[in-house]
Amino acid sequence: MDTPDTSYFLKLVYAKEHIETYKRSFPLIQHLCNHGIDFISQIIKTKENHLFSEFDGAILGVFIWINGVLTETDETKIPEYQMLAKVYTVPTDGLCIPREDFSSNISDVFYKQWKSLNDTQLLALLEKNRVKIERRAQRLKHFAKLCQTQSENTPFFITHGDAGGNLIVDGDKYFIVDWDNPLLAPPERDAWVMCSKDWAREAFQTALCDNGIKHTLRTEILAYYCYNFFFYYLTAFLDASASADIVEEYIDGWIEDSIKYCENY
Repeated sequence: MDTPDTSYFLKLVYAKEHIETYKRSFPLIQHLCNHGIDFISQIIKTKENHLFSEFDGAILGVFIWINGVLTETDETKIPEYQMLAKVYTVPTDGLCIPREDFSSNISDVFYKQWKSLNDTQLLALLEKNRVKIERRAQRLKHFAKLCQTQSENTPFFITHGDAGGNLIVDGDKYFIVDWDNPLLAPPERDAWVMCSKDWAREAFQTALCDNGIKHTLRTEILAYYCYNFFFYYLTAFLDASASADIVEEYIDGWIEDSIKYCENY
């Protein structure tokens, strides 16, 4: 939305299943801004000083417009990791956002979806990949239990969950947007996507060190998030009634490198 003085980004969420998570993002964004994080969206409050408003049965947020282009390349990973590590330095006291419990329930959700499918092409595709999927479900449950037993010794920070897919680049300036699914969780939640790349793990570790975060990336936690997100995205495709071609491309696509890395652990 353009005005004579500035431009704004308006985000209107109608879906009931997303409204509550969207609401929780506003105090988090304001909390980060209050602690000097300047590479995220800045909220425009209502006249009543609220962070968001209700409009047409939906939740409306108004933000300062950020110039740039959504970009994700190997070259953008280092600034992405440095920004995430800076977010990890922000205190979490008083924040009301979910905390990681290392659940494996997402695989159970998938199997319920599978049972209710009536798309013959999707059913054939899933059947063809049954062994692969069952292996990943077993691995998820294994690492979920392992991480649960170690959770008392695991540091938790404010994590994004998909920073690479929400990185805006404007020349030499970088921004991370869409904080709709924040979670108090280990840094591995943000690091797992590139875990198969030695240079990416080293860059993430360097970013943690540069920002005073005393944590060494742990393979079992990377593996948990790898398998967990595999089912997270798979259930999202089925929720959206994606075609068999799209689901097949996903199962055999970009996530495969990370899974292969975790299979060696």
